[in-house]
Amino acid sequence: MGKLYVVGTPIGNLNDWSPRAEKTLREVDFIAAEDTRVTLKLLNKFDIHTPLLSYHDHNRAGRGPEILARLQQGESCALVTDAGMPAISDPGEDLVRLCQENGVEVESVPGPVAFATALAVSGMPAGRFTFEGFLSVNKQSRNKHLQSLQNETRTMLFYEAPHKLAATLRDLYAALGDRDIALCRELTKLHEQVIRTTLSQAATLYETQKPLGEFVLIVAGKPEQAQQHFTLSEAVDLVLQLTQGGMALSAAAKEVSAQTGFQKGALYKQAVQRQSEN
Repeated sequence: MGKLYVVGTPIGNLNDWSPRAEKTLREVDFIAAEDTRVTLKLLNKFDIHTPLLSYHDHNRAGRGPEILARLQQGESCALVTDAGMPAISDPGEDLVRLCQENGVEVESVPGPVAFATALAVSGMPAGRFTFEGFLSVNKQSRNKHLQSLQNETRTMLFYEAPHKLAATLRDLYAALGDRDIALCRELTKLHEQVIRTTLSQAATLYETQKPLGEFVLIVAGKPEQAQQHFTLSEAVDLVLQLTQGGMALSAAAKEVSAQTGFQKGALYKQAVQRQSEN
């Protein structure tokens, strides 16, 4: 019986790669990589010639059993993602589970993790936090996810790609109200940056500024016993932002009513009037 090694790779700076990770990738029989082109650059840098096999979200259903069969025949495999630890917001978790369910040993070769790195430099409360990964692109699933976090008191961590950042910031603001946020980008790279601001200011900033690099978003949890004070106009703004995310106007008015204390009917009426004026 072979073994699956879950190997962390650098999230930016190649000097963060451990000698143990390098040794593992040299010695295994093959490497299962999220994107073989990305991993090949890393292997070339360190003159490693281990065969590569693609394993990603679109082929995991068929490729997983194929990898399992090779492991059961005695081969060893290193599982890697494009950057960071596999199996965290990554289809590698399915392969790990498959191996464990079939008696194949799984060993961790840890490396950098983007969300932990971001939290450490963000200055945000880190005693308790919840990692939420990527928000769904499906509007219904996305809204349901965000609604479930409205009363979350722990610090919340999200991953986001640059081309979806502006929409995500708008949706977070609409669902959670104004909260402190740290936007961490290009971690461990030359242009690493941490921006401490609020959700409203961040949403405004990236309406006009093009975001560059992958982001970790660290959003403050809801303060214990906190009561938010909104004007009617601000509450209607929230209703309209929720509808822009795909929520029905009636549902959005009900949601904001619960959050702000304004009557659902008043919010609905004002929102309809705003829409007719635009």
